[in-house]
Amino acid sequence: MNSATDSEALCYHSEPRPGKIGICPTKPSHSQHDLSLAYSPGVAAPARAIATTADDAYRYTNKGNLVAVISNGSAVLGLGNIGALASKPVMEGKSMLFKRFAGIDAFDIEVDEHDPETFIRIVKAIAPTFGGINLEDIKAPECFEIDRRLREELHIPVMHDDQHGTAIIVSAATINGARIAGKEIGSLRVVVNGAGAAAIACARMLLSLGIPRTQIVLCDSRGVVTRYRDDLNPQKQEFATSRRLVSLSEALHGADLFLGVSKADILTPHMIRTMAGNPIVLALANPDPEIARDAALGSRPDIIFATGRSDDPNQVNNVLGFPFLFRGALDVRASQINEAMKLAAAHTLAELARQPVPENVLRAYGLEHLDFGRDYFIPKPLDPRLLSHVATAVARAAVESGVAQQPVTDWDIYTAALSHYELQ
Repeated sequence: MNSATDSEALCYHSEPRPGKIGICPTKPSHSQHDLSLAYSPGVAAPARAIATTADDAYRYTNKGNLVAVISNGSAVLGLGNIGALASKPVMEGKSMLFKRFAGIDAFDIEVDEHDPETFIRIVKAIAPTFGGINLEDIKAPECFEIDRRLREELHIPVMHDDQHGTAIIVSAATINGARIAGKEIGSLRVVVNGAGAAAIACARMLLSLGIPRTQIVLCDSRGVVTRYRDDLNPQKQEFATSRRLVSLSEALHGADLFLGVSKADILTPHMIRTMAGNPIVLALANPDPEIARDAALGSRPDIIFATGRSDDPNQVNNVLGFPFLFRGALDVRASQINEAMKLAAAHTLAELARQPVPENVLRAYGLEHLDFGRDYFIPKPLDPRLLSHVATAVARAAVESGVAQQPVTDWDIYTAALSHYELQ
């Protein structure tokens, strides 16, 4: 804790008041009459209405614009199992981003519980408060069951962002990477290094994009995940290959796409040189990628490269997805976040990066120009167009797939109304 960066971060979090989020009233409370409406006796009227008609909670409370960011701190990005309390700054940060980018109110909730069944029971018990639930930093393999059960048993949008949020942004990067490489999505040979929550979710979504399962090779800390191993959990078994491969190095020969959600410095320039022409390398380990940018670009001139770092071009970051995904889902009161909504978000992100970049985005990043290509194939997080494009696409997908309980009737009016939330 001696670096200037750490000192600055601690000061940021502690002054002038501790933490990063707060609560602000949305109704007047300056007179006796105001207080009589806000609490006793006036509050009885909406309470009775909700007791009679549960959906009135969306009319009389903040439920429809409120998301819970819930974690047990068992797999905090870059920090590991640091526990529920230590994860609170991270969850506060996620809550702040919901508000900042999409106008969504969010509470961070740290649950000191590692048993999946008990954790599920706790989340279900508090779910009536919220319009949506963002699960965060829960370790694998428990996170798979927690995510599945809560999505099935609750009738509000639920998403484990480490899984599905990452998969959406990776899918967008893959769509545009393939376009730059001049390759069809369905022809890509893929190697995924890492077999945790994000890796499995990304692999599953690559299937949804049209990449055959037989063209995806998964690697974990012991090497290639094959059918000949006897140490695989159900999620790894889902992607176990029958090919006689052992190491990451072997798997990468002739591969079109490397997706790293593992650890630093596991990928070498030599490995990249064995990949197919115009290789797509998404080295997403944080804070340090599987290969440093300079080493990757020096390995071959035709590489298409991205990391998860904000100081590198093509940052694959979940903030490009979750605020706008939940905005669209909440606005149509979707009962879930389904595959159609995730795919809509991915394709919209990819398409947005192919459009001309507005002047305000260039100014925000101190750039004179930014054109679609190897140095720019994922939108920048501070691009204000993300909200209107992605939220609208997600809301439309929810309506068209039949999970919207309050469908939009005029999309032009809806999209225009989103400007109210831009960069709060």
